Amino acid sequence: MSIEKVRAYFKAFGIEDRIREFEVSSATVELAAVAVGVEGARIAKSLSFKIEDKPVIIVVAGDAKIDNSKYKAQFHTKAKMLTHEEAHSLIGHDVGGVCSFALPEDVKVYLDVSLKRFETVFPAAGSDNSAIELTCGELEKYSSNFVEWVDVCKSWQAEG
Repeated sequence: MSIEKVRAYFKAFGIEDRIREFEVSSATVELAAVAVGVEGARIAKSLSFKIEDKPVIIVVAGDAKIDNSKYKAQFHTKAKMLTHEEAHSLIGHDVGGVCSFALPEDVKVYLDVSLKRFETVFPAAGSDNSAIELTCGELEKYSSNFVEWVDVCKSWQAEG
């Protein structure tokens, strides 16, 4: 099970006990926000894409949406999300539990600046009923194959 892979991965950092598991689904931003008890924007969504036939994960704030022109400027290709089957086979996590932890070496991780406005965020931990609270610094530190912070989203800056 994917959450067990993540738990084992976190054990090396001594943070496996920080994983929270819920009786209810946390597979969507809305469900995760209810399960965790925070606003949806603080849920760190892990979106999986294919760039030059290689899987990548971009972790974004729960209220952010991919901006196609920013994405294309950053990655020099059109945004193409993985199918549920591709996510399972290429990333090793099923949709709803996709996260930036315990990943195969060829899966690169990018974190979107939309997350940086929060003290802590809540990414999934490998299952559709789990989360872990991390600061943005911790998210960067513990994400497998972290490449860089990017700015590829829209709709989250409405307040400012």
